[in-house]
Amino acid sequence: MNTHSNKQVDVRKLGLIAYQEAWDEQERLFATTVNQKLLNRTRSADEQQPTPNYLLFCEHPPVYTLGTSGHAENLLIDEARLATEFGATFFKIRRGGDITFHGPGQLVGYPILDLDNFFTDIHRYMRLLEECIILTLLNYGLTAGRIDGSTGVWLNVDGNSGPARKICAMGVKASRWVTMHGFALNVNTDLSYFNHIVPCGITDKGVTSLAVELGYEVPLEDVAALVQRHLFELFDMELIET
Repeated sequence: MNTHSNKQVDVRKLGLIAYQEAWDEQERLFATTVNQKLLNRTRSADEQQPTPNYLLFCEHPPVYTLGTSGHAENLLIDEARLATEFGATFFKIRRGGDITFHGPGQLVGYPILDLDNFFTDIHRYMRLLEECIILTLLNYGLTAGRIDGSTGVWLNVDGNSGPARKICAMGVKASRWVTMHGFALNVNTDLSYFNHIVPCGITDKGVTSLAVELGYEVPLEDVAALVQRHLFELFDMELIET
């Protein structure tokens, strides 16, 4: 734990934003935090400055992203057809996980946290992100859970009513205990886009959304407010008032 640990988090709501633009902003904030950590190493304890934490909320125009451990063959159509036929883009990115889809109506969260401010345990970090989404879905009367070996949040994890259905994908990168990327919760997402991929490389399970499960669309800002509340409680965060 840092001598100057900082649990304050700057929450930024970016709205509908191009994937590349959001990625660039993540990289900028990530570099700011890492550079402060490196600078602190050269300073005495009295001169060190707390490292910042950020939480970005947004949604993206249609885009497919493939993580470093992913397999390109899980994109089921020719990459050149994505833009012309489906209005989508494609990115290979430095995060865990396989291929996934982002699009309008999906709540995307990018926590850029210095885990030295909280705890240095990536496994615990991932499980708390999942727990945050599980608690949010419970607010809407949905019982969600985890599946061993498959990061993310699922409905029907016991398989009693057909295949399990993935409602939230997760993939993160961490360097020097600073995190990037995060989670994508299907709220009002057009699920037909998932027909063009093997989501997260998993062939025997389905994909769903909050709107499909509830039978009506849910305001994205309402879901974001619940996610933020649960995240702040689980991580014992403090909101930076702006």
